Amino acid sequence: MWSRLAADAAVAERSWSVPPGVPGTVTSVQVDLLFDPFGGRWEDLRDAAVLAQDAGIDGLWLYDHLAGSVHGAPHVLECWTILSAVAAAVPRLMVGSLVLNVANRAAGTLAVMASTLQEVSGGRLLLGVGAGGGMGTPYAAEQVAFGRGVPGDAVRRAAVEATIETLRQVWSGAAGGAAGFLRPDPVPPVIVGGFGPQMAELAGRLGDGINAPAGPSLARLIDIAREAHARSGRDPDRFLVTTSGSPTDERLSSLGVHRVITMVRPPYTPAVGRLADTLGRR
Repeated sequence: MWSRLAADAAVAERSWSVPPGVPGTVTSVQVDLLFDPFGGRWEDLRDAAVLAQDAGIDGLWLYDHLAGSVHGAPHVLECWTILSAVAAAVPRLMVGSLVLNVANRAAGTLAVMASTLQEVSGGRLLLGVGAGGGMGTPYAAEQVAFGRGVPGDAVRRAAVEATIETLRQVWSGAAGGAAGFLRPDPVPPVIVGGFGPQMAELAGRLGDGINAPAGPSLARLIDIAREAHARSGRDPDRFLVTTSGSPTDERLSSLGVHRVITMVRPPYTPAVGRLADTLGRR
């Protein structure tokens, strides 16, 4: 199965390219924002997205969570709904999920949703996927509330692999004896959330990119992912590297990071204004 997945990924890789850095930033790395959805409101988020676009910010990402209580918030905005609305409201920003818990949506349905959002956005989707939190994390409560099991790490990693396989199959236009599935153009890069070496290896072997935290393990995780990408027969220079951190982190260019994703908490609009001023973008 994994050799077929790698072949499918190689075809997908030809449909998109790693974007260049944006001149004028501290790191010459593209600067994106993560709008923390806990406790947020759509009107504020929409206005902040417009401000970010006007200030030359490059992309907007959202966490994928369902219950505000897991972060002590009264509510949380649902990731995919907001990404779809933002894609229509701001026509130049890249939009991405950081990252979709594959337990939250059936993989085939997610494939069609992603194809549709790719069409709505005009090809601006970065599809982040991940294994979700284990039973020992606060996030398990979201799954338990809906009657879902929360298996161990190995089972959740396997679910990510199976989801990527299904995405590739459905994006081909036919799967399981059915045809007429919307084919994304271009195929969105699948970016795998990797907090440890096993997920980093999975990201390189099957994905088109990785999102890793900008801590002391960043360089190692990037190396693991790029090596796995090369072993899968694909060009490591086309592997998209994103990290959650600060746009002033001077390591990022030397590590080959393409996009740095900085969190913005509600109220979003004043926070985006302050960040834009810091970056000299307005």
